[in-house]
Amino acid sequence: MTDKKENILLAALELFANEGFNTTPTSKIAKKAGVSEGLIFRHFENKKGLLKAIMADAEARIREFYSPIIFEEDPKRVIRRMIELPFEISHEGLDFWKLQFKLKWEAEYNNPEKIKPLLDKLTWAFEKRGYESPEQEAEMLNQILEILSISLLRDGKVLDPSYRDFLLKKYKV
Repeated sequence: MTDKKENILLAALELFANEGFNTTPTSKIAKKAGVSEGLIFRHFENKKGLLKAIMADAEARIREFYSPIIFEEDPKRVIRRMIELPFEISHEGLDFWKLQFKLKWEAEYNNPEKIKPLLDKLTWAFEKRGYESPEQEAEMLNQILEILSISLLRDGKVLDPSYRDFLLKKYKV
């Protein structure tokens, strides 16, 4: 990938995450990336094509981020790793995750199947640990972690580790 194309993708990611997809004009992306607006159209055809390229990269990054949990064989470690996820998001990754959460609200871009393998693995872990309602437990923990993640992404502040410690203690992991 060329430097200019990479700059376009990075500028678009930042602007889409912070200002929204619909409200960000390609002229602003071009200015931020230091390229002509025509170059955006040459590489990506249109703004939706640009978002599609960002989302294709996102699918790969998300699989990579979740894979240590998916391939974990110890149910206790599955739950522990899941709890630790939002606390591992770096400040450099905030725009990426912020955009993922924003797009959850856009019917056209929301893909609930992205998280299904993770929820299935978490359900498996709760089942192996003898929980009465492993599916509900997995869904509830996921919702708690989403709330913590939203707080991090909205406020841009590091999460209070006491929440992580509380959940690790609660689930005895």
